[in-house]
Amino acid sequence: MMTAIFLGLTTTTVASTVVDRIVAVVNEDIILLSELNSRMGPYAERIQQQVPDEDKQQEMLFKVREDMLNRLVDEKLTDQEIKRNDIQVDEAQIDATIERIKSANYFTDEDLRRFLAQEQMTMDQYRNQIREQILRTRLVNYEVKSKIVITEEDIKAYYDDHPELYGGKRHYHLRNILLKVPDYSSDSEKQAMREQLENIRERIENGQSFADLARSVSQGPTAANGGDIGEFETSSLSPLIQTALEGLKAGQTTAVLDTDLGFQLFFVESINRDEGKPLDSVREEIHQKLFKEEVDTKFLSWLEALRERSHIKIIK
Repeated sequence: MMTAIFLGLTTTTVASTVVDRIVAVVNEDIILLSELNSRMGPYAERIQQQVPDEDKQQEMLFKVREDMLNRLVDEKLTDQEIKRNDIQVDEAQIDATIERIKSANYFTDEDLRRFLAQEQMTMDQYRNQIREQILRTRLVNYEVKSKIVITEEDIKAYYDDHPELYGGKRHYHLRNILLKVPDYSSDSEKQAMREQLENIRERIENGQSFADLARSVSQGPTAANGGDIGEFETSSLSPLIQTALEGLKAGQTTAVLDTDLGFQLFFVESINRDEGKPLDSVREEIHQKLFKEEVDTKFLSWLEALRERSHIKIIK
């Protein structure tokens, strides 16, 4: 006799029967194992195809199962709230939503039906899915979005706190001193070169000209120009140099850096910014960003509160 077990659902070839059971109780509703397995099907197939290790397969399947069961519980809770608040949608609104989806994807009726066939979904099932999405969106609008207010002060504070987004890109005009490390240098030779550059940095800190010292000691290609290597947008610099420049002002020098080219010092000649975006030009963008963040936060809080006041029992 051949028996297959899939996430708790047992099928036996001899009896050709399916043993179903309740996996969760959500207030007055139940979630059946068959519902969970139906939702799990595509994910389980993908995991079994892509993960050869059986132990890893089982670990991933149980994690996805737990996540999917929680999602089904949340859907039951929101569906109950939709009924309680008498939120409805008519067939014309479903038709309009499907037409917008077709237009956005450049689908004809035939294209949509072909797509649904590939997804093993009938048009009735698809319409029910659209109906549920609209109802849940309206519930979120009613319970969450309608209670969110983004003030002008919120927008201004976000604008001021994110100069990297709206204040123009920062540019550093830099000079450098480079001491090249010969191949096969010993650790003691490398340390001596680092100490040499540390001494040079100390002399700069004590008032000597970086440009003059660069002309006399730097082995870089711009030594004759006082180590002037030009202006760089922050993002174009390596992470090592970006970190070294953080907090520095014009006229200051980085610590000694161990780079692919050798030991280096960088001097900040000046710091400039591109012209920033005026608040009026990004006000709506910031409003949408803050509103979405607030919706996400408030929805999770609302859902958690709904869970706490509901009767939920998970049956292993």
